[in-house]
Amino acid sequence: MAADLKAIYSASTEAEAEFNLELFADKWDALYPRISKTWRTHWSHVIPLFAFSADIRKVIYTTNAIESVNMTLRKVTRNQRIFPSDEAVYKVVYLAMRNIARKWTMPIRDWKPALNRFAIEFADRFPQ
Repeated sequence: MAADLKAIYSASTEAEAEFNLELFADKWDALYPRISKTWRTHWSHVIPLFAFSADIRKVIYTTNAIESVNMTLRKVTRNQRIFPSDEAVYKVVYLAMRNIARKWTMPIRDWKPALNRFAIEFADRFPQ
């Protein structure tokens, strides 16, 4: 299923992505009808992705870092179910974010090609 989903978001054009979504729906709707329905419901949020080149899209749709932050924050807040005040929540989240930021040492994957493409497509806004 993951390979079929990847065909949607890694398509080179919006039309190709829509075609791949139809193929996905034909193949998987019998087992998982909500997946293609969700994609169609949020299609207006997916379309802007296709305005960018493949190099830039690889950097945009990589969500591993975001998922890691969410998982860590959920873990920290789940361990302490009840907080005495709002300030206590802010402190726990602040400390968790500080610890998370220490782990951010790896460079963004495929950043060099994306940076080059940013420089070409957005030369007027790109710092020299």
